[in-house]
Amino acid sequence: MKKIILLSSIVTVLMSCGSSGNGELVGVQQREFFNPTDPYGMVFIPQGSFVMGPSDQDVPFANVSAAKRVSVGAFYMDETEITNNEYRQFTSYVRDSLAHLLLGEAGIEGHLIEEDEYGNFLDPARINWKTKIRWDEQEVREILEEEMYLSTNERYNSLREFDTRKFMYEYQVLDLQDASNKSNREGNASGKRDRSEFLSTVSVNIYPDTLAWMHDYAYSFNEPYTNDYYSHTAYDDYPVVGVSWKQAIAFTKWRTQQMNKFLRANKLQASPDFRLPTESEWEYAARGGQDLSPYPWGGPYTRNNKGCFLANFKPLRGNYVADGALKTVKVASYNPNGYGLYDMSGNVAEWTSNAFDESAFSYAHDLNADYHYNASEEDHPVLKRKVIRGGSWKDIAYFIQNSTRTYEYQDTAKCYIGFRCAVDFLGRDKKDFE
Repeated sequence: MKKIILLSSIVTVLMSCGSSGNGELVGVQQREFFNPTDPYGMVFIPQGSFVMGPSDQDVPFANVSAAKRVSVGAFYMDETEITNNEYRQFTSYVRDSLAHLLLGEAGIEGHLIEEDEYGNFLDPARINWKTKIRWDEQEVREILEEEMYLSTNERYNSLREFDTRKFMYEYQVLDLQDASNKSNREGNASGKRDRSEFLSTVSVNIYPDTLAWMHDYAYSFNEPYTNDYYSHTAYDDYPVVGVSWKQAIAFTKWRTQQMNKFLRANKLQASPDFRLPTESEWEYAARGGQDLSPYPWGGPYTRNNKGCFLANFKPLRGNYVADGALKTVKVASYNPNGYGLYDMSGNVAEWTSNAFDESAFSYAHDLNADYHYNASEEDHPVLKRKVIRGGSWKDIAYFIQNSTRTYEYQDTAKCYIGFRCAVDFLGRDKKDFE
């Protein structure tokens, strides 16, 4: 009898400890505390509302935008365009991943982790990043020679170089837009649709097109940029170019993976996905809190009161060097706008996440305006157009205005287009967490 009473009292205590506030609605307790910190190299863009669209006359009479008030939620954005050295971290990761896999499959110990801490077999095996790749060892060279390096008949001056055509990055996509369609949510006769139907795997070659400097400009001497712009340390802090929209998306997926891998290892909450900014976010951020201003610094002029140009573009009827740069220039060479963002005008134009449609302003929502279309390889080229913003070193002043919108094709790479990343802010304002 005593044992029964003792057990019942223990059960009562356990029930009271695990109860939801003694019957009151208090939410799930002991949840991990969230304290947002600014991602490295990014600045906070507060939520706000602005008039999106032209603040000056439509010089080329393109009729692709109209004034429209749009509200945008808070987010983070890279303070500069992604640089060559930052993008090189991505290409080096893919290169080293390939090397680890090849060495592990060849039986070289230490490159792959095939069992977890409990002795369970992992399929597929994980890369052991603690092991260094000894590139100069004879055995390593022989294993990697055929799979990672150019064949002898492709080598220039007998230089042993990586075959960058094999630098492929693979990631998964969950098409939430497709899954949200009513017909898909209702499912079929057997019930709800299987989630796998909305999952797809994307494989992208991620090495920049270094030949962009030459194929973009005939009858122009650009061989030095082709040979050295991406690889030489002199250009480490210059914006990466020759990157297609698809490659920029792959970079954001990799960056998310790297950040969350670190956070999980330190038992911290995962970060929202890095991504390309939407067209409305880009313009809102470029204005820097100055609604209706034609340029990030305000305007209406492209020089300051000392006569110095305020961005890297093509001034004075084609005097490229008048602004201090012949082509691209180091990021952050000009003053930031009101939000602390550099080079939102000029230097290189920037990919956004949005598909380009001349009439998008007419039907896009006024709350976080957005227009996406996931073009396939079989689609007509007109459906592969993606919005680029900000103008570049080769553009006249009209194209570096905040509101000027144009496009390029998602599978093309240009020597005047780069990108920067954005990431959602989880909340209304940073002050809410202070």
